[in-house]
Amino acid sequence: MSFSLIFLGLLLLAAFLSFVIVPQGTVAVVTVFGKYRRVMVPGLNFKLPFIEMVYKRISIQNRSLELEFQAITIDQANVNFKAMLVYAVFDQSEEAIKRVAFKFVDERSLMQALVRTVEGSIRAFVATQRQAAVLSLRGEIVLHVKDQLDETLESWGYHLIDLQLNDIAFDEEIMRSMAKVVASNNLKAAAENEGQALLITKTKAAEAEGNAIKISAEAEKIAAQLRGQGVALFREEVTKGMAHAVQELADNNLDPSLVYFSMWTEAIKHFAEQGQGNVIFLDGSNEGLEKSMQQMLALQHLDRPRPAGR
Repeated sequence: MSFSLIFLGLLLLAAFLSFVIVPQGTVAVVTVFGKYRRVMVPGLNFKLPFIEMVYKRISIQNRSLELEFQAITIDQANVNFKAMLVYAVFDQSEEAIKRVAFKFVDERSLMQALVRTVEGSIRAFVATQRQAAVLSLRGEIVLHVKDQLDETLESWGYHLIDLQLNDIAFDEEIMRSMAKVVASNNLKAAAENEGQALLITKTKAAEAEGNAIKISAEAEKIAAQLRGQGVALFREEVTKGMAHAVQELADNNLDPSLVYFSMWTEAIKHFAEQGQGNVIFLDGSNEGLEKSMQQMLALQHLDRPRPAGR
C-alpha cells in the first residue's frame, strides 16, 4: 500500500516536472547532465524529468542600460558623459542563444564587460579630439561606438540597437572659460558687424554725396550754358533792334545819336528805380553829357565794318 503511494507520488512528480511553461518574450536553454541539449520556445513545452534541466531563461526583449563616465580630450579637458544603451539578443537562432547562455558566467559579468567596452570605445574616440569639437561630434561618437561594438557584441550573441548621449558636459572651470570665449567671440562678431555696417553707411553716404555733387555740377553746367545762350540771344536782339532804330532815323534824316540819348536816359531812370539806396555818381553837366555821347558814337564807328581797300 505504501509502495503504491510512493510510486504514484513519483509518477505525479515526474508528470509535473515534464511540463515547462516559457513566458512570451523569453526562451529556455535545456541541458542534459550539464551539456547543452536544445532551446524551448514560448508556450507549453515538454522535457524529460530528472534528465533534462532548464539551465537558463533568456529574455529576447530589448534591454536598456544607463551609463555615466568621464573621458579626456587630446588637450587634457575632462568630459562627463551620460548615456543610455539599448541592446538585445542578436536573434532567436540556436547559435545566438547558445552564445548568450554560455559566454558569460552570469549577468553581472556581461554588464561589466558591456559597460567597459562602451566606455573604452568612447574614450578612445574623445582622446583624439579637442574640447571645442566634442560637443558637435555627438553623432560621430555614436557611429564610432556602433562600428566598434557590432562585431564584439555579435560574438556574445547580442547586438547594439541604439546609443544615446543624453548629456555631454565639461568641468565647471572649463565651462566658465568656454562661456567667456563664446562671449568674447560674440562681442568681436558684433563689433565687426557694426564696423561693416558703419563702413557701408559711410560708403553709401559718400556715393550719394558724390552723385549729388555730380548731378548739381552737371545741372549748373547746363544752366550756365542756357544763361550764356540767353545773354547771347538778348544781345543779338538788342543789336538788331538798335540797328533797325538807327536805320529808321537815318532814313528820316534824323540824328542817330538820339538812340544813344534815349538809352542814356533809360539807364538813369533804371538806376533811380532799382538803386535801393545805393549811391551812383553820374556827370549830368552839358560837358559830361557831350563826352558820353561822343564815347557812344565812337563805339558805333568801331562796330561798323570798314570798306574794302581802306
